[in-house]
Amino acid sequence: MPTFQLKINGELKTVTAESDTPLLWVLRDYLNLLGTKFGCGIGQCGTCIVHVDGVATHSCLLQVSQLQGMEITTIEGLSGQGDHPVQEAWKEHDVPQCGYCQSGQIMTATAFLNTNSNPSETEIKSAMQGNICRCASYKRIEKAVKSASKNMK
Repeated sequence: MPTFQLKINGELKTVTAESDTPLLWVLRDYLNLLGTKFGCGIGQCGTCIVHVDGVATHSCLLQVSQLQGMEITTIEGLSGQGDHPVQEAWKEHDVPQCGYCQSGQIMTATAFLNTNSNPSETEIKSAMQGNICRCASYKRIEKAVKSASKNMK
């Protein structure tokens, strides 16, 4: 089996895996980074979103062989203390119900706010539409994203 060097959450990790192993399984099964969740496995729900070079990306669709030299950030790497402005807004607006989709929601919102620091309601809805929340917390998610936009640096 081939070996890959991946930069995850600012640290270089060595992973021995088949070339076509999805990043999601590398994170969860090989590196024990369990914050990124499995949802659909086909890039439709947003539950597995991580940042790859700052872009919100479905980790279920990326093969480990595609990631050499790229910066990967998971929910664990967003903030060591859980105090990133988006995470704080999630708490402030009591967003999670079951919580399963939340890491993907937070990672999508963070990548979006890194490119648009003063979004409109329509822009927020558009940016977040690829993330499914089975509990239908969409209004609280939208409020949290707007709130976080005021605290992003």
